[in-house]
Amino acid sequence: MTRFLVAFVCLFATLNQARAGDWPEFLGPGGTAHSTEVVPTKWNESTNLAWKVDLPGSGSSSPIIVGNRIIVTCYVAEGATPKRQVLCFDKSTGKPLWSADFPIDYREDGYQGYITEHGYASNTPVTDGKNVFVFLGKGGVHCLDFNGRKIWSVDVGKESSNRRWGSAASLVMFENMVIVNAAEESSAIMALDKNTGKELWRQEAGMLELTYGTPRVATTAGGDVELLISVPSEIWSLNPRTGKLNWFAESPMTGNVSPSVIVDGDTVYSFGGYRASGSIAVRVGGDDDVTDSHVLWTNRSSSYVATPLLHEDRFYWIDDRGIAYCTSAKDGEVIYRERVNNLESGRPVYASPVLIGDHIYVVTRRSGTVVYRPGDSFTPIAQNKFESDDSDFNASPAVSDGKLYLRSDQSLYCLSQND
Repeated sequence: MTRFLVAFVCLFATLNQARAGDWPEFLGPGGTAHSTEVVPTKWNESTNLAWKVDLPGSGSSSPIIVGNRIIVTCYVAEGATPKRQVLCFDKSTGKPLWSADFPIDYREDGYQGYITEHGYASNTPVTDGKNVFVFLGKGGVHCLDFNGRKIWSVDVGKESSNRRWGSAASLVMFENMVIVNAAEESSAIMALDKNTGKELWRQEAGMLELTYGTPRVATTAGGDVELLISVPSEIWSLNPRTGKLNWFAESPMTGNVSPSVIVDGDTVYSFGGYRASGSIAVRVGGDDDVTDSHVLWTNRSSSYVATPLLHEDRFYWIDDRGIAYCTSAKDGEVIYRERVNNLESGRPVYASPVLIGDHIYVVTRRSGTVVYRPGDSFTPIAQNKFESDDSDFNASPAVSDGKLYLRSDQSLYCLSQND
C-alpha cells in the first residue's frame, strides 16, 4: 500500500496546477481510479440526483473536472456537416458555460464494426489546471482555455488501422508536454508542447497498430521517469522527454490491446489482447530486452476492454461479457470469477471501475451502475439505473467534492447525497 501511495503522489504532482477536488484526466489524478470522496451508493431519477443535462450528441469519453467546470466531448451528427463538440458546464448546477465546435470536414472511418459500439468521441480530455487539451482522433489535438477559446490545433494523422475501429486513447500530461497515443491515426506516439502545440518528439512503429490504451508515467527507484504503454505482444518503456525506447518486454497480449497500463511504484501491469489473452507484471527500469530479467509474472486472466482497478494488491473489474473478476497482483491468479446478474445481453460493460471511498463503482452500458465492496467475493450492494435513459453508458465516472458524475450518449448526470 505504501508503494501505491508514493506512486500516487508522484503522478499527481506532475499535474502541478491541479487542485483538490479536480478530476483532471481519464480515471482521475494520475490515472489511479481512486478517490477518497464519499458519494451516494444508490440513486435513480428521484433520489440523489442533483442535476441532469441532455447532451447534443453521443460519446464514450469520460468527463473531467477542474475548478467549478466539468468538461466532456460529444459527436453530433445533425446538420450538413457532422462535428465533434467540447462542452463545459458548471459542476454545481449543470448550467452550460460554453461549447466549441470541430467540424468533421475530412473522411472518417465508416460507422461499422467496433465504431458502432463506442462512437466517434471516445478520447477523454486532460487539463493542467490552466487549459484543457482534447484529442479528437483524425480531428487532431486542440488546446482551449477555460472560456472555450481555441489556442492551438495540431493534426496528428488521418490514417486508420487495418480494422478501422476508430480512435480511443486519451491524452496524458508530463512536465510541459501533452503526450498523444496516435496509434490509430499515424502509428505513432508523440509529445506536443502544451503552450504552442509544437511537436517535441515522435516515435513511429508499425507495432503500434491496434494499441488503444492510454500511456502512463512511472518514476523508478533511482529517480528515472518512464513513459509506459502496452502494444500487441510487448510492453514498451520510452523516455518521456525524448521518445527514445528504454526497454521492452514480451507480453502474452496478442491482437488489439485496449486497457491502459497500471503503474504501482516500480511495477507496471498490463491486461488485454484478443480475446482477453493475458496479463503481465514487469519491473520498470533496465535496457533493451528485459523479458528474462524484469518480468515478474504472466497469467491467462485478463480484461478485454476495461482497465482493471488495483487496490491493496488485488485487481477488480467487470469484463465485456458481464463477468466480475478479482485477481492477485502478486501472481495474476484468479481470486473470484462470478457472473453479474441482471445485465442486458451483448457487450454489457465497457467502462473501467473506480474506487470511491469504500466502494467500487462499475458503469454498465445499459443496466445501470453496479456498486460493490472490494473483498474475497462479489456481493453487489446496489445496481442503480435511470429508467428514462436507454442510451449507452460507455464512459467511466468522474468524482469531485462529494459528487459523482456520469455521462451517457444522451445525458450528463450529477449525483449527490440528499440531506
